[in-house]
Amino acid sequence: MFVRRPAAGVEDVVYGIDRIVRDVRSGRFERSLAALTAGGALVTAAEIFFEHDKASFGNRWMWVPVVLGPVGAAAGVAGVCSRRAAKTVLPLVSATIVVNGLQGLWLHARGIRQKPGGWRNFRYNMEMGPPLMAPLLVTLVGGMGVLAAILRREK
Repeated sequence: MFVRRPAAGVEDVVYGIDRIVRDVRSGRFERSLAALTAGGALVTAAEIFFEHDKASFGNRWMWVPVVLGPVGAAAGVAGVCSRRAAKTVLPLVSATIVVNGLQGLWLHARGIRQKPGGWRNFRYNMEMGPPLMAPLLVTLVGGMGVLAAILRREK
C-alpha cells in the first residue's frame, strides 16, 4: 500500500481543536476570551435594555444588568490590554455579572409564578411573561470573563 508523507515543515501545522488546545496552553486564548466577554456584555446589555424597556422598567432591579453591560465591556477591554486588569478587575466584574444573572433567573421565575395560573399555566406564562432562560445568557457572559481571568496569559 502506498503511504503519503507530508512535505517538509508541514508537521508543525495545527488544525481544528488542536489549535484551540495549543492556544489555551500557550496563554493566547485568555486575551481572546476577555475580548469576547467585552463584546458579549455590550450585545447582551443592549438586548436587555430593549426587553426591559418593553416592560417599562417596572422593577428597579431591571436597570442593574443594563448598567453592568458597559462595565463588563470596559473590564473585558482592560483585560485584553492589561494582565493586571485581567487578573483583578475582570474577575470581580464578571463574578458580579454572574450573580446578577442568577438573581435575574430568580426574579424571572418569580414573575412567571405571579402571572395568572402561575406554574400550572407554564407554557403560556413562559411565552407571555418574563423569559426564564434569558438571564442565563448574562450568566454565560460573566462566566466567560471569570474563565478568562483563570486562564494563563501569554508572555
